[in-house]
Amino acid sequence: MSTPPDKVCATCGRRFSWRRAWADRWDEVRYCSNGCRRHRPGALDRALEDAILSLLAERRADASICPSEAARHARPEDWREQMERTRRAARRLVAAGRLEITQGGRVVDPSTAKGPIRLRLPRS
Repeated sequence: MSTPPDKVCATCGRRFSWRRAWADRWDEVRYCSNGCRRHRPGALDRALEDAILSLLAERRADASICPSEAARHARPEDWREQMERTRRAARRLVAAGRLEITQGGRVVDPSTAKGPIRLRLPRS
């Protein structure tokens, strides 16, 4: 028996694989961990997604932004504390096909990207 295809976590946007513990309910599984299940996306997460997309809409078609720009746009008073949340928002947008994450100008896998990233609209 082959394993089902990977899924993308509804909270963190990372790819996760089938586990034997989920065999009976794999179709219902939406989160990669209990932590992600407890911290489901809320209003701030949607605001960060909107900030990313609105900042990119204001720029040239080939432009990119740093996640910190979106965090500053959504929460100027505590943007540094929102950086991981902003990266999660970006990964969710990648999973929805609305964004690309790049490093050094090349598109990278959002589930495994480490270090500084840039965000841009998908290229045709």
